[in-house]
Amino acid sequence: MVSTRSNQAQELLQEKGMVRAHELARIGVAGDTLQQLLRSGALVRISRGLYAAPDRALNEHDQLAQLAIKHPHMVFCLLTALQIHGLTTQAPHEVWVAITPNARAPQGSYPPLRIVRFSDPGLQVETISLDGVVRIPVTSVAKTVADCFKFRNKIGLDIALEALRDAWRQKKVTMDELWESAQLCRVANVMRPYLESLA
Repeated sequence: MVSTRSNQAQELLQEKGMVRAHELARIGVAGDTLQQLLRSGALVRISRGLYAAPDRALNEHDQLAQLAIKHPHMVFCLLTALQIHGLTTQAPHEVWVAITPNARAPQGSYPPLRIVRFSDPGLQVETISLDGVVRIPVTSVAKTVADCFKFRNKIGLDIALEALRDAWRQKKVTMDELWESAQLCRVANVMRPYLESLA
């Protein structure tokens, strides 16, 4: 019986990379069975309620993947999104996430979170695979650049300009995408002179 549950757990881990305790419980791996799999080494506990395969290779985005699985309502944005998209030389010491205005903010997590409330964080969100398995929600490149201009007083205009230049230089966005995102974020007038200098 345990070997069947172990096989089911391994299949789920192959599919998702990391799984939450309630996902394991759904396939019948809970309580004593879960403890047996942990003792036998078939599963490894990464953090509270989060499990992975023992042979899973760690990578630089592991903490982001853990946060995405633990808090599926969050969207990575601003400096963290710039880092994921490869558009900054900055290494943020906080993870920037967007949640809806009425959503409950996660408490006491590591790494520290910098929470920004967006009226609709699902707007222009793409799902990126970090390690080939775990998928995380992150704002699109164009939306990230527009958000940087919107929050330029918090992150600095120099970072917003660097993000715009790098996104354009690396051909990760088109002028139409940038303009559409600028209008959605209501920073079209702020971004217009910088967009005109690129064209």
